[in-house]
Amino acid sequence: MRVIIANSEREQEQIGQRLSQVVPARCLIYLTGDLGAGKTTLARGFLRGMGYQGSVKSPTYTLIEPYEIGHRRCYHLDLYRLADPDEIEFLGLRDMLQEEAVMLVEWPEQGQGALPPPDLLVRILYQDGGRELQLEAGTESGERLLKQFPDARRQKVKS
Repeated sequence: MRVIIANSEREQEQIGQRLSQVVPARCLIYLTGDLGAGKTTLARGFLRGMGYQGSVKSPTYTLIEPYEIGHRRCYHLDLYRLADPDEIEFLGLRDMLQEEAVMLVEWPEQGQGALPPPDLLVRILYQDGGRELQLEAGTESGERLLKQFPDARRQKVKS
């Protein structure tokens, strides 16, 4: 597991930008954390790092926001409002998982049992006015991603 401290919203966006630079074309990333922890902030930085210039908002009400960025595709999902994990089937998730696309999933615990394991799990925790981001690989692809992730100034590694 890799732990990174973000002392501001801007630093959290920068972490998302750096992550976007090493993610493979097909990748499933879970973003977990309390309300207001910055899941969408990290996703915004990620999308900006991919080259997206438009507004990035939480897909709380739409559930899915698709992004076409150059020759790459990214889906940003927010499952907070799901009442039952079986509702995921109606979102077309199975088809999206077959695409060459990055999927950023907020509140994946709402889809527990219906979602496959992530390539990368990012836990965002409150810490002293900032955030602690815990990045944990869930697959071999996620392990390779973590090895390629550039080191940051206030980054430490936990085993």
